[in-house]
Amino acid sequence: MPKPRNDRFVSRAGEKLAHALNAFHISPVGWICADLGANAGGFTDCLVQAGAAKVYAVERGYGVLDYRLRKDARVVVMERTDALHVSLPEPVRLVTIDVGWTRQSLILPVARRLTLRPEAPGGAVQPADEPGEPQRTLIAPVCHVISLIKPHYEASPDELTGGVLPDELTEHVVAPLRESLTSLGLKLLAETESPLRGHAGNRELLWHLQVM
Repeated sequence: MPKPRNDRFVSRAGEKLAHALNAFHISPVGWICADLGANAGGFTDCLVQAGAAKVYAVERGYGVLDYRLRKDARVVVMERTDALHVSLPEPVRLVTIDVGWTRQSLILPVARRLTLRPEAPGGAVQPADEPGEPQRTLIAPVCHVISLIKPHYEASPDELTGGVLPDELTEHVVAPLRESLTSLGLKLLAETESPLRGHAGNRELLWHLQVM
């Protein structure tokens, strides 16, 4: 029997994503999305409440996704699934990421892959529907990634004190990742501070990335 809830989302992670959607002016209404590292489903819950048509909730664990989301027809439960190796039956418009020990340099290429659409026959040009009509260039919808950046998982062990990364080291730790984004096929459009701190009070960031 599910317990009564007073909170807006099934976990505090939902508040983090809600803040990001607002800050980045993203509305996922009608979109097909993927949530990598779903856990209890805070991000997934936020997406469906914001109007997403479908969310693939990808989680390595088992039995952790909230019951309310399990029975929601818009949620495709993908437990016991390693996000690094996940395959989906269709491309998605938005990928959200909330992972722990997995480095962003490993998970971001997966997010990009999940959004890619196959090229039309003959490349990016679609033949005319009728003889004499001009060919039409296919313009795929812009695809987005929102990732919760946890600098303490990107840092080296000697930079941590009791598992906590000092706030003043945040930029030092994330700078190499920021510089690598172009090589990963992604563009950083905006970033914002998470409204809630992470494990043991660690500072977290939310990045809005566009698939290039």
